[in-house]
Amino acid sequence: MILSPKELTEIYPEHLWLELSEQQKEEAWLLSVQDCYSCDTARWNAFLNYLFLNTFLSYLKEDSDFHNSYKISPQLENLPSVWEFVNGTPLTIDGTTFVLIPSDKSSISHFYIPQEWVDISSWTARYYLAAQINLDEGWLRIWGCASHQQIREKAFFDSNDKVYRLSREELITDINLMWVARNFIPWQEAVFNPLPELSTTYIEQLLSKNIRVNSSSLRFNTPFEEWAVLLSSNKWRQRLYQQCLSNSQSNSQIQQYQSLRLETNLCQWLENTFTNGWYTLDTLLNQQGRSLTVQFRRDMALNEVAIKGAKLIDLEMNLGNYKFILLVGISPKIDDRYSICVQLHPTCGNIYLPSQIKLLLLSSQGETLQESVSRNYDHYIQLKRFKSLAETNFSLKVVHGYVTIKEDFILRQFVSK
Repeated sequence: MILSPKELTEIYPEHLWLELSEQQKEEAWLLSVQDCYSCDTARWNAFLNYLFLNTFLSYLKEDSDFHNSYKISPQLENLPSVWEFVNGTPLTIDGTTFVLIPSDKSSISHFYIPQEWVDISSWTARYYLAAQINLDEGWLRIWGCASHQQIREKAFFDSNDKVYRLSREELITDINLMWVARNFIPWQEAVFNPLPELSTTYIEQLLSKNIRVNSSSLRFNTPFEEWAVLLSSNKWRQRLYQQCLSNSQSNSQIQQYQSLRLETNLCQWLENTFTNGWYTLDTLLNQQGRSLTVQFRRDMALNEVAIKGAKLIDLEMNLGNYKFILLVGISPKIDDRYSICVQLHPTCGNIYLPSQIKLLLLSSQGETLQESVSRNYDHYIQLKRFKSLAETNFSLKVVHGYVTIKEDFILRQFVSK
């Protein structure tokens, strides 16, 4: 049963529940899919952030106390240069600076704050708002907030992901308390070590050295002090951002050319030939670890097919690095038809699939022939086994929200010489 934001407010009155209209979702998506981002990860990040910002501002405008008393800095048209690299949106309300940080994850056990919002002095805020977005049920809830001082003193810093992680127990869950506290609790300015003074020549060399590197790699591989200098400067951040866009446009031309050749011939698997990122199941399991190997070995449906190919796919959801294993099994031809089995599994470290992941079988004309949707606590989902004649095309599609991965197949027999 899907509850409305009003009903959810009665159950969790301390949280702020806001309804997401289809118009708001559509507007946010149309803005994020423009040619303003270098990759799907950045586009999804922009979508969630714009949706949070737009929904929250609509809520503020309905309250006369806040009408025309907010400021977005940098301005809305400059936010793509932030969302390309970092999750979060700065917003000043009645002189108090906030950073709005959305997530579409189902778990809210921890609040994840990117390092940039905490350790770059010109980017810091007094408060950081944690929002959970549920696109399928159409709501957004602000479930907690933390001050800059709290994050500095109590959060765990994850150097691998460059985020501060604060447990739910440490957050202020009643947003009304935060609104009151900001007027009575003095804000102590944090002390920062000064950023290094990098010469223009050095920065130009730094940009030239990374001219072919994507935005995610730049963030993780550049020393933070140098990264902070680049991001805190509007001039250098825009240069870096435009560089990533230019690099993406060059790559997209290559990908369009390569996409003409990315139809996977399943008949080649019967000859132990795997292409286009597909591997034998054993090869991929050896890369992923023992726990997955045990999981797959116990699956009787898989044991009944002769050849199993697997591919690691990434839906790039909210910078969460959600990866899955798409598994396709094929048995040799019987009565002129091949038998095919398809499953979708989480990767090692995730026991369950996120809910509302869709796995679809499409005909050569793009019609949906089968569909399977994950529920809460599904270890995997699968399509009903189907049979196909030689020289037949079909596609598999994995969908979550507005993100789609599509794989095209053909059963093309070898011709004897």
